[in-house]
Amino acid sequence: MIHENLKGRVAVVTGGGGVLCGDFAKTLAKQGVKVAVLDLNEAAAQKVADEIVADGGVAIAVGCNVLEKESMENARAIINEKLGTCDILLNGAGGNNPKGTTTKETLEKIDLIEKNDDIKTFFDLDANGISFVFNLNFLGTLIPTQVFARDMAEKENTCIVMVTSMNAYRPLTKIPAYSAAKAAVSNFTQWLAVHFSKVGIRVNAIAPGFFSTKQNAALLWNADGTPTARTGKILAATPMGRFGNTEELEGGLLFLVNNEAAGFITKEANDSDNRCNKINITDAGRNILSQAKNIFESE
Repeated sequence: MIHENLKGRVAVVTGGGGVLCGDFAKTLAKQGVKVAVLDLNEAAAQKVADEIVADGGVAIAVGCNVLEKESMENARAIINEKLGTCDILLNGAGGNNPKGTTTKETLEKIDLIEKNDDIKTFFDLDANGISFVFNLNFLGTLIPTQVFARDMAEKENTCIVMVTSMNAYRPLTKIPAYSAAKAAVSNFTQWLAVHFSKVGIRVNAIAPGFFSTKQNAALLWNADGTPTARTGKILAATPMGRFGNTEELEGGLLFLVNNEAAGFITKEANDSDNRCNKINITDAGRNILSQAKNIFESE
């Protein structure tokens, strides 16, 4: 399905060299969107951009650091010159760090008695590692937004899509820094949606469930390719018994960036988690339900 109103628009995708956001970039390009693929790893970004161009789309790769404002300003200048100002900002840069991860799911008393260098407990977590995870996920979202939203505020039908995680709502064991950092991004999404509401920038988020990527490969797969015990627990709690596929996120993305379909939706997280059986109600949805309730009660 082609969304005609997306043709010719400009999308900036941070973390675009990765699996999920690389797929998001390609999905937008197939709709006729001109895509700037941003990544710290410029070669990875270039690979995605080349694949888009080979498929008949328009894309450029820009190497930059989402934690450095000057780097992002330079990226913005390149994009504005080659593609035009941003209409759609997809904040996908993020990640975890082993220094912010515990070895075991729970603390055991023996860990307090016997010191084992191979086991990292809560008390061994590295503050610098945790700061890195927070900065990458939160500041790596805030800084690109500061840079690109200035142009977006002067245009019509612009939107920002954050990539958060189901960890923001149900933190997983072992990864406290990542879970907390994604919760911060989720909270920031809601704050920013209100802050930008008067200048017409819609702000929403996609919260993926479990997808097997390079980022979480060490947690999900053994060196020989067999699933870890953690994978077994995850899939046992997943009704479909499998990890998600990146293309299963495409529909949610296209809905959120399409102003004709989602023009009255902001401050929402699109939960893409097979284990999560709930309906998210946006502010717009709450208004509609409230009106329906009033009509029902008046009868």
